Amino acid sequence: MSIIKIIEPNVLVKMVEYGAKYLDINKEIVNDLNVFPVPDGDTGTNMSLTMQGMCRAVEDVADTTYENIAKAITSGALKSARGNSGVILSQIFKGFALEVEQCKEFDKRVLARALESASAVAYKAISKPQEGTILTVIREMAEFAKANVKKFEGVDDFLNAIIERGEQSVKDTPKLLKVLEDAGVVDSGGKGLVTILIGFYKALVGDESLELVDTDSGSAEETESEVLAFESEDEIAFMYCTEFFIVNLKKRTTTTDIEKLKNYLDTLGDSVLCVGDLSSVKVHIHTNEPHRALAQALKLGEVHDIKIDNMKEQVRQLLKKRESKRKPHGILAISAGDGFKAIFKDINVDVLAGGQTMNPSAEDILKAVRRVNAEVVFVLPNNSNIILAANQAKELAYERAAAQSKAKGKNGGGSGAKPIEIVVIPTKSIPQGISASLGYDPTLSVEENEELMKEAFAMVKVGQVTRAVRTTSVGDIKIKEGDIIGLDLKDILCKAKKVPDAVVALVEKLYVSDEHYVLTLYYGADITERDANRLATRLQDKYQGLEVSVLNGAQPVYYYLIALE
Repeated sequence: MSIIKIIEPNVLVKMVEYGAKYLDINKEIVNDLNVFPVPDGDTGTNMSLTMQGMCRAVEDVADTTYENIAKAITSGALKSARGNSGVILSQIFKGFALEVEQCKEFDKRVLARALESASAVAYKAISKPQEGTILTVIREMAEFAKANVKKFEGVDDFLNAIIERGEQSVKDTPKLLKVLEDAGVVDSGGKGLVTILIGFYKALVGDESLELVDTDSGSAEETESEVLAFESEDEIAFMYCTEFFIVNLKKRTTTTDIEKLKNYLDTLGDSVLCVGDLSSVKVHIHTNEPHRALAQALKLGEVHDIKIDNMKEQVRQLLKKRESKRKPHGILAISAGDGFKAIFKDINVDVLAGGQTMNPSAEDILKAVRRVNAEVVFVLPNNSNIILAANQAKELAYERAAAQSKAKGKNGGGSGAKPIEIVVIPTKSIPQGISASLGYDPTLSVEENEELMKEAFAMVKVGQVTRAVRTTSVGDIKIKEGDIIGLDLKDILCKAKKVPDAVVALVEKLYVSDEHYVLTLYYGADITERDANRLATRLQDKYQGLEVSVLNGAQPVYYYLIALE
């Protein structure tokens, strides 16, 4: 395929069209990543409506110059912007269009500058920019583009590399925004933006396929119960999602007046966006006093296309929907490592990120329990340091259920989630948690399952191999910082200079010939599958009576976790 160095105006029109279409067919995937149950939480739908309006405006351009297309992008996106996500997207494309409008040839350098402008305009539009969102994704793509523009010959390969950086940025959003990490999803707005750019790229290179994007970062099946961020509508501080345009602005209105309106709106609620110019202004706010927002806007001009949604009512409906789908039992495991997350998922266990160096709080655990959406949730702490927090989460659940019940009786109404029963199975390691999960039987009672799960994990002997972080002595074992050490769940049992030797020595300490038949090696993030298999062969040769298997835990901290059963 020949190198594409210039994006011609007619191709830019096609890119906008494909970006809109590609997002439209993928909007439900983007919607399923939402973590806020509000009308403008339908990120995929709102971004798609914004893109479709932008597409219509661009298609109506008679003289397809860069300047005319850019102006259509700006006006079309703003006029069609829906919800918080749509308005932010309109500002991204406003910044993008500012550079395109001035160019004589749309090459890779213009693309880099357009992304930088897109990021700057979007950040400026937000009173309190939040990292881990679409803002982070556009900024990191822009930074990559600026730093790497000289490395690419064609604008096509350059755009493809920018998209790859954007995909990585989307994957990293849970590291920056705790609500995403808790829900186990990536930022929906960022995902939507990258989806649009994939459509751009397809049009640029002449790829007419418009299939669904990957769903690794969240799907409807995984997140349907996770999108509900509230237990009760009472948790919503600002009730009405309010959107409108200000048009036909009065002659005396100035840009300073628009800025003053934005500052005033900041005092009325949150999620404030007030963007535009003296031709029209788009307003979005969550507030308990929409009339005040409208009254202030009327001082500047006419209000148009008013949309006010009751977010408390939407939460009530989502609570009812969640209640109707609540299952009798569920299991929540606290675990670190993508490999272990996949293992638990395969056995129908929900996962909350946590472990040796990242202990979740009782509040974190309770939130994760609620997302399981079951009447009874068995919690597997999988670490001795997390057991107490799990039991505190159990107490919190009781206290909040009692408080909600009292408030409901006092007020004669209201809605909230039904009380959840939490049963803590005191596992101290992830291998124990896996065994406990496998001991669960959906046909049995809560009490019977609690007993079975405790029996199952008690039969597992666990070993851990890691690196010593300080010099110390344990009994007869003298350990230097940097030594590879083998532990059970209580004590350091051995040391070695190399990881495989430490594993072999640890198995020797743990293995009892007439008790153990299965040895499972869960290898960590710093170990390759090849090295793990080589070690498994070494152990299999040494212990003929054991069935040795290897699984990828991808856990941090520990090179290997060992389970003997």
